[in-house]
Amino acid sequence: MNVQIRYGTEHVDWNRVSGLLKSAGMAYYEPDLHKQAFEASFCRVFLYDEDVLIGFGRALSDGAYQAALYDCVVSEDYRGRGFGKRIVGEILSKLSHCNVILYASPGKEGFYAKLGFRKMSTGMAYFVDREAMAKRGFTE
Repeated sequence: MNVQIRYGTEHVDWNRVSGLLKSAGMAYYEPDLHKQAFEASFCRVFLYDEDVLIGFGRALSDGAYQAALYDCVVSEDYRGRGFGKRIVGEILSKLSHCNVILYASPGKEGFYAKLGFRKMSTGMAYFVDREAMAKRGFTE
């Protein structure tokens, strides 16, 4: 295994990005939409084993003091080996001066708690598809 970190979006297989998000039960869209989102992000991290994309994550930020973590996923075959922690750690290192928020997929809160994230008592969301997000357990 030869796992490498890449930060740029050139040569990313956007179909694989969409597929990994889907297989993890996360929100996924057409590949071109993921490309647009990742390219517009403040920072992004891609993990490759040789030339196979095995995980990624990204953050939006004002670059001054606020940021939000999105789309962190590791291929099922590589989970449990510290790669998710590595992705989040790389992103947080680029945002060490920022408060960072996220919303985790239901059931994944423990992973982020181990990395120092804490539940917010005032967190709220305005989702485009409110009913779907409530069904998935994101809102009350």
